[in-house]
Amino acid sequence: MPRKVHTDVTTTLKQQQTKANKSNPLQGSRRTAGTRPERLSSGMFALLLVVPGMALMAVVVAYPLISALVTAFFRQSLVLPGREFVGIQNIVDVLESDFLRLLAQTLVFTLGTTIAPFVIGFALALALNTQIRGSKVMRGLMLIPWLVPGVVVSFLWMWIFNANYGVMNAILEPLGVAPQAWLAQPGTAMFAVIVAKTWQSFPWMMVMLLAGLQTVPRELHEAAEMDGAGTVRRFFSITVPQIGGIIGLVLLLEFIWNFQHFDIIYVLTGGGPAGSTETFATAVYETAFHGFDLGHAGALGLLWMVLLMALVVVYVRFSERGEKR
Repeated sequence: MPRKVHTDVTTTLKQQQTKANKSNPLQGSRRTAGTRPERLSSGMFALLLVVPGMALMAVVVAYPLISALVTAFFRQSLVLPGREFVGIQNIVDVLESDFLRLLAQTLVFTLGTTIAPFVIGFALALALNTQIRGSKVMRGLMLIPWLVPGVVVSFLWMWIFNANYGVMNAILEPLGVAPQAWLAQPGTAMFAVIVAKTWQSFPWMMVMLLAGLQTVPRELHEAAEMDGAGTVRRFFSITVPQIGGIIGLVLLLEFIWNFQHFDIIYVLTGGGPAGSTETFATAVYETAFHGFDLGHAGALGLLWMVLLMALVVVYVRFSERGEKR
């Protein structure tokens, strides 16, 4: 009998609850909605996507960079334990030693390996843009130097510039030019390094400039030609202004990359002979791993990064100006 009474009471309560839900449907819907898991907002979802990449960047890039920059303010050796805080003394020592020489040689290398491949790449892009026969095959073949790793490029040009059996001397000797030790003479070593880097760099500049040339409307050239404008006039009045943004971007990116280039210089000459091809990249490596002086290497790297940051600011400003056009 008590069990029957309990069942009747339970049934009565359920009936009353059902009537209450029918009389107030919003209450039931609120409860149902409250039991569902909340959806992630767009901002939270974007944050979850970014976190793994940011964590990897912090471990691989940010921590080593900050650690290296902090080392610039300590006297620290790679072979001796411990370190001593010296403030900005390392930076002062670097500025008072051969900083200006390194800056000048880095600028010579950077300007040479930016202007030379640009001229070659632009000329080839103009030729390929004329729809000559075999242009697609030529475009593919010319990309090969860009696809070859820098170390392989270095060994290739080391063989070309070899003083005893190099191809360069074999070509120039019939023309009356005496054999040269291209990589062992201060007067020719920088030239040889610039040639090797130019051979590797011109294909990507050619591709970028060719893509820009193909966006220039042909109607502009046809109208100018009907008005009597020659090829040179159309080039400077139509082609260059139309792809001016691409030209500036290509030159600026190549300048930044060459300013921090390392592998071809180090493999070909190691910064020699007599430091004639030494740049910031090779100087930091030599100071840290051959001179075992992490403090001065960090100071040199800090100054080098400041110069690079100035170039990055110019790049960002240039990109923003291009987007507003």
